[in-house]
Amino acid sequence: MKIITVCGSYKFKKEMVEIAEQMTLKGNCMILPNELTKTGKDAYNKDEILMVDQMHKEKIKISDAILVVDVDHYIGSSTKSEIEFAKSLNKEILYYTDMIK
Repeated sequence: MKIITVCGSYKFKKEMVEIAEQMTLKGNCMILPNELTKTGKDAYNKDEILMVDQMHKEKIKISDAILVVDVDHYIGSSTKSEIEFAKSLNKEILYYTDMIK
């Protein structure tokens, strides 16, 4: 069993949930991003955004790997920073596009 944190743009929430379910049924412990309900650019203040980002990095720290949900190979700036953070910790990096072939 691996502990895997799901990373990616929240616009791919549907794909995140689907791949997390598939990976769970293969015996992995999947950690999804925090689900925030407000929408829009100014929905959260700077401190809240930093706190949520730090929480996600803590999830990466306790994981064996991250799974990047890169639908159509899209990786945004936040996800790029999460990948770099995971690499700095020598975590395994899995990509959704490699798994759906």
